[in-house]
Amino acid sequence: MTHALHATAHLPSLRPFRQSDAVAVAQLVTDSVRGHWTYTPEQFREATPPSRLVAEQESQVTATARLAPFGASVPGALRLDLAGDGSAFTALTLALLAEVPAGFARVLGVTREDFGEQMDFFHAAGFRNAWQSWGAHLDLTRFDPAAFEPLQERLFLAGYEPGRLSPDAPERDWDALFALHERGVQDRPRNPTTTPDPLTRDTLRETICREEAAFVTRVKGEIVALTRLSLRDQEVDSEDTVTHPGHRGRGVATALKAFALAWARAEGYTHAGTGGTVLNLPMLRVNTRLGYRVERMWVTWEKGLASE
Repeated sequence: MTHALHATAHLPSLRPFRQSDAVAVAQLVTDSVRGHWTYTPEQFREATPPSRLVAEQESQVTATARLAPFGASVPGALRLDLAGDGSAFTALTLALLAEVPAGFARVLGVTREDFGEQMDFFHAAGFRNAWQSWGAHLDLTRFDPAAFEPLQERLFLAGYEPGRLSPDAPERDWDALFALHERGVQDRPRNPTTTPDPLTRDTLRETICREEAAFVTRVKGEIVALTRLSLRDQEVDSEDTVTHPGHRGRGVATALKAFALAWARAEGYTHAGTGGTVLNLPMLRVNTRLGYRVERMWVTWEKGLASE
């Protein structure tokens, strides 16, 4: 019996990313996140060995996928990012998985719950909906610092004094700041997408001095609370809000974040962003009080790699 050949012209061809694809890939990735971020061609570079593939049909790049180490915070894990025509995701993923380097035990994918093509693929491909995270934004032009003055006054009368940490702060302040940062890393619930890359005391200081504003609350000169703002164009992103265990439950974090947001508003920033794992209920409550609006949930999918 002779079997008729099926036409394959409708199937895309797969190949490694070329630098000439950068414009098309930047647009696909921007579209895939619904414009939540804007990507530029300069952010995409050829790599050896290739970590990004594209699907091409009729000389047009229709989809792309990248498989690369998730990062120092999640050793042994690869991150799979997909964008474009969802019908090409399976082929792209299988091609990338065929060349997985040694030393990796699982693949993670991160997508927002309303990014339908990625959500559908991870579910159909047998990935596990392992962790959920939230993101939130605040319109600083409508933020009213006066609403938090009674709380801040009450805390001030009890000895709590907020302020911005100077880059020229004494070494003992940087020691205390790093110790509080380490305490926060240990205490807060987290998942792969909310676990920061490890920082040393010196790299924390360098990061703050280079691109952040750090705010602290002191009691009798001792630092008992910390929040950091990453400064990005017209937006600030909250990082690393932590209160020493002996001072929790009094509104210290809320008052300090309100102080930091008031500073950002006065400096001309118009929006503030933040986020974290859904398990971090205390910080969810803090941000709700401050007026942040929670967006659609982010989902981290997980699938183990078969061992040889």
